[in-house]
Amino acid sequence: MAAPPQPSSSAAATGPSTTSDTLDVLTVIQNLSLDALVPNQQVHPFSASQEASVASLRKFIESTSQASQSLTTHLPLPFADTKLLSLFRQYTTIAHNVHTSDQIMRQTVKELRKRSGITYGEEIPLDRTTLVNWCISRLESWGAAAGMETFREESTEGQITVMLAGKVLVVDVDFSVDRSDAANPRLGVAGVKTSYAVPNGAVGTTTEGSASLDGFIADGLSSFLEVVQKPEDEQDPIEAARIGSCSVRHLQYLMRLDKLALREGDNGLRWFNSMDRLALEVVEPFAVKEAQAVASSLSGSPAPLDIFLMRGHTLPLPYLRSPSMSFLVHLSPLAYLTLLRTPPPPSQPTPKSPLPSIDIPFHTIRSRLTKHPHHPGATIATLVLATASTPSPTDSLGMHSLASRPVHTLTPMTPPPDYHFFETTDPPGSPTAGTAYRWLLDFTDDGSHRGVVMSQSRMREIETIVNPLSGIDASSNVPLMGFGMGSWVDLLLNPNGSSMQSERYTALYVSPNSVHPPLQLRLSSPDEPGLLLERIPVQNIKQVWGILEIVREQCWLNEIICGCKWVVEGSGNSDAVPDDENEDVNETDLQAILTGSITPRKIPVNIYLPTQPPHDPLFDAPSLDPLTLSSESPRQTRIIMTSPERHPITGLVEISVAYDATRPRGVSVSVNGAMGADVDAEALEEVCRRGGVLGLPGRVWKMTHVGPS
Repeated sequence: MAAPPQPSSSAAATGPSTTSDTLDVLTVIQNLSLDALVPNQQVHPFSASQEASVASLRKFIESTSQASQSLTTHLPLPFADTKLLSLFRQYTTIAHNVHTSDQIMRQTVKELRKRSGITYGEEIPLDRTTLVNWCISRLESWGAAAGMETFREESTEGQITVMLAGKVLVVDVDFSVDRSDAANPRLGVAGVKTSYAVPNGAVGTTTEGSASLDGFIADGLSSFLEVVQKPEDEQDPIEAARIGSCSVRHLQYLMRLDKLALREGDNGLRWFNSMDRLALEVVEPFAVKEAQAVASSLSGSPAPLDIFLMRGHTLPLPYLRSPSMSFLVHLSPLAYLTLLRTPPPPSQPTPKSPLPSIDIPFHTIRSRLTKHPHHPGATIATLVLATASTPSPTDSLGMHSLASRPVHTLTPMTPPPDYHFFETTDPPGSPTAGTAYRWLLDFTDDGSHRGVVMSQSRMREIETIVNPLSGIDASSNVPLMGFGMGSWVDLLLNPNGSSMQSERYTALYVSPNSVHPPLQLRLSSPDEPGLLLERIPVQNIKQVWGILEIVREQCWLNEIICGCKWVVEGSGNSDAVPDDENEDVNETDLQAILTGSITPRKIPVNIYLPTQPPHDPLFDAPSLDPLTLSSESPRQTRIIMTSPERHPITGLVEISVAYDATRPRGVSVSVNGAMGADVDAEALEEVCRRGGVLGLPGRVWKMTHVGPS
């Protein structure tokens, strides 16, 4: 219902307007942008667009409340005048047409603005003699785009030095020019040196920068020069533009730290040194201990990287994809095998600090994980300092110490020290007064790809780590499935956002070596919604380790499910084994049926994913004794498979595969049933390690020894 645009009692709501401060009901509803909440937008506290989503929801609630109040107020008014009703209809039609035109224009402009991020590549000069100056000018433009001052100095010895300076941070880049071929000069990075312009030489401060940061900047520049200085038919302008865009973002991030360092004077160097201190004093020494524990449990050295990630607390990789700290959370079996088979470089620089002893060189890990496109099967989380509207909540009651995560199974007697991250807020009177700077754990690589698919129960557990007294009811074991909402399996198997939702999925698992008949898998989708984990605010390294424990378990489960090509049950797209009903049956087949030795065409397997209720000792423990709470262990993540016993035995075989960091390979296998099977638990755990979880029913079927009936 709408009212004519006149300042009368029919005005419904108040809001911005070009003609009046009052708006009618129709205008209020139309002002709610149709794309305020995108259908596939993740609306939860750990999404990248959390603040925008909350603002849109608040606006929607306020507008609907105003419209409801106005309609209730005007409900008793008599509308018996037919002419007035006719005017109402006419006005509504005109207003609707105007609103439709406005929405079309807005949508057109929005689509055009999306193209602003499209790049057509760097304009690499065709004249090779001008390539050196062009590369230098590109670096200068990157610094200017980040708000830095640039200075160039050329020497007579064939070297060029470019200085990028902020208020505190100074980056000196030395280039070497090879002019042995006058028609094709070559530019290389001779060295990068970062330093800090400390206002006062106070005790304990230093002007020397981070050697790791120097190497990170040098690697980025070397990658750019390598791409643009290739032969003309091998150049990739798109890749060069991508590297340039990443370099600008990295310099802008450093300038954010520069702003905070300038504000604090001599103490401001902590914003640049915090990640190096975190690496050298906390995460790397702890990773060394965990790698030693893994190697000793396997009676060998070095520790396999995949087992280390399953049992330890991630692999710290400072300055991997950004000038901050990154953590390698999980590797799929295929990704691990790819890294393992990558030939090591002929020479590797000796690290200045002790690193974990693992079976893959760190140089290989870094080179593979920094390539574009990103290495599939690798889950990486990065600590970044970002702005927010509100600072982190204070933990005056010490509730974070009651969290059940992290669990140090490898080093129970020597837990690592905690490390709190610095946070601040812009002072009053500044143009950005009230803006908070918080540390986030980013799973999207600065928005380049979507985050990690998580189940609702695990997101609740993460919420209790970050904010133990949040509004989420952690004691509830009932998953909240909305009408028309798919499960987290639907979200995992449907990354493009189409409408493939089903209660069950089917797939055909064929043994690579034909060890057993094909398995007809039937996956029951759990009654639990899914969410995309994108960014999480954190305050200390203990929270980071606790969150990454939950994420790695979910990643392990996601990789198992993604190991097959699933289709909706009944869609007819499954690669099922055809039933040859017209095939001739001979005497041998009949005798095999009578003796029970016939091999079935396929083995039906039902797969279940038990819903994990959130585990929080604050709600689950009978007492609040800290010693009692710390001894509680989280519930196991598991997958259950059932299949028929091998003929002539009747019944079902149940195989349960659980994520278990206490086991040598980080996984435990239990088999119920399988009469007459010689089950080797360690062999099955090794199969799971190599990505054969969904093939376990076939292997157990093969192990069963059945005699003549």
